[in-house]
Amino acid sequence: MGPQAGDTDVAGLRRGDPEAFDEILARYQHRLYRYLVRLVRDRALAEDLFQQTWLRVTQKIGQYDPRRNFEAWLFSVARNLAIDHLRRYRPESLDAPPPGAPGDAPRVARLAAGGRSALDHVLERERSERLEAALGLLPWIYREALTLRFEEEMKIEEMAGVLDVPLSTAKTRLRRGLEQLRRILEAQGTPGEWS
Repeated sequence: MGPQAGDTDVAGLRRGDPEAFDEILARYQHRLYRYLVRLVRDRALAEDLFQQTWLRVTQKIGQYDPRRNFEAWLFSVARNLAIDHLRRYRPESLDAPPPGAPGDAPRVARLAAGGRSALDHVLERERSERLEAALGLLPWIYREALTLRFEEEMKIEEMAGVLDVPLSTAKTRLRRGLEQLRRILEAQGTPGEWS
């Protein structure tokens, strides 16, 4: 799990301390933006939702319960804004596969590991692009569960908090998402690479 906002940063944010806000923003901005891009599959929309999320955080920080995990609360604020937008402007079901071609999913930048050959980089990029395309074919609720668990490295309990569902539902979405992802990857002709 990545670093979490310290109690002093959250307390400073509650007092309106701009330095605390800057610290929390720096800690979560890349992960939160990546999460929103993955959910809405549109960089411009993700940027708008990203800004709305931070505005909502500053407006609602007084309602934040310090006994709750701040990261889970932050991601749930972003998730709720994304769901509201999608329900308003894209009325398709959130558990149905998204419309459009498999290649429509935006690319999320990855940091390359050092010390590898050029061939390793090419193969890794190809696997990453296939995986990203396969993720783009998943229904929203499964793509979201996989993103929270594997990209954001949240524990299942934290995922359930962000998703606002029982623990058993979070586990089910994760399991079903992995099953569908495996079927998609196998259908793409990549058996062996993904097992």
